[in-house]
Amino acid sequence: MARPLFIIIGYLFISMVFIQAADAQQVRNYELLPAPDLWYNDVDGIRAGLRLKGQVPGTFEDGPHRLDAGIWLGFWFPEDPVSYYVSFTEPIPSWSGFGSEASVEAISSIRTGYSLHGIAFNKRWQNGFDEQKFRELRLFNSYETRFNTEYTPFPALWGDFFEQGSDFEPSNDKLLTTLTTQIQDENPLGRYSILFEGVVQYREESYGLASLTTQQMIPFKENWTLRFRGFAGVASESTQPEYLFSRSTGQPITTLQSGVTRAKGTIPQPWITSGNFQVAGGANLRGYTADDIKIFEQASCSGCESLVLPSRPPGLFRSIAALNSELDYPNPIQSLFSDLPYASDFLDFRTYLFFDAGSPLGLDDEMTTLFADAGTGFSLSLNIPDSLGKNRGFVFRYDIPFWLSEPGADDAWKYRSVFAFGAVLSF
Repeated sequence: MARPLFIIIGYLFISMVFIQAADAQQVRNYELLPAPDLWYNDVDGIRAGLRLKGQVPGTFEDGPHRLDAGIWLGFWFPEDPVSYYVSFTEPIPSWSGFGSEASVEAISSIRTGYSLHGIAFNKRWQNGFDEQKFRELRLFNSYETRFNTEYTPFPALWGDFFEQGSDFEPSNDKLLTTLTTQIQDENPLGRYSILFEGVVQYREESYGLASLTTQQMIPFKENWTLRFRGFAGVASESTQPEYLFSRSTGQPITTLQSGVTRAKGTIPQPWITSGNFQVAGGANLRGYTADDIKIFEQASCSGCESLVLPSRPPGLFRSIAALNSELDYPNPIQSLFSDLPYASDFLDFRTYLFFDAGSPLGLDDEMTTLFADAGTGFSLSLNIPDSLGKNRGFVFRYDIPFWLSEPGADDAWKYRSVFAFGAVLSF
């Protein structure tokens, strides 16, 4: 596997983008908006660099020739100290309208031990100015590989480490087609959304997977709201571990979607291994986070010679289905935010009771035990929507799953706590 080839492709891609940007600047008065960027992980140490936004003036990231790029240097100078990301989006005018853009997006990235290069077609349908009601489609063809597992909190959740232990070789190159569709609208009960994702991997031993996520919000009294979320996922027999499903968290591959979870150490590793920190997603049976983390940590112990691994990493399943529910109730902090001018548009503090239930679906030798948990929780979110009204900010949650249906050696009723980054019931 020749990483220099990746770097050459990436530099050529960046050069092409900047040449395009330069041409646009001459013809349409293009503007480049630089900003410093500083981050940290346990491999790069302090990672400093430059982020660059490119756009036609006055389009506010909603016009032609949109550039989003960055380049960074890790000051601990690991094996690959330089990393980059670049995305260039070009709308298709003949298929676009107000709020209903069609576009082609080219992406190239080599960072945190993972390389990705691909082209996406995006299409959004929106009626008028209501950004909460839309349809979206994304078709993404990509070439991806994990070439360094040092960046991952649990290396066993990534293909070749699981198969070869500490003798990791970057041979799990993937040629992928990913189809994502989303619908968000309102029905007589309230706002709802449906999200479908399908992935097909073509190279060598091919595999495929699909997941479906539905959400429904039911406001039934002032400051009282019911929220329901259903999730189901299924994967074929040869699917790599990073695309499999766990009881409590999202698929390992989804950690790449956020800078907070992309690399080990941005969230301190002791917090992760304590089992008290959850990355939201998937079946999201939050009460089982600690149990799953213990399993992932044991599977990632390359020096544990007595460890005998089955056909896939423990704690991951080819299929799973779950239901998450939350009941919001009034709290004085949210009332305070509501009384502050403009604060209620950006800040939200929720208090809720929750109940989760789910089970693997029993493919091959998988268990079919029903797992459930219940408790109370709190969440704080800061949201500054983008030009399409999509959430752009952060959500911190603190959940107390005081009851588990399958507690193992623990008591079913017990004080447990889980910090979480991100929310799965997102509206």
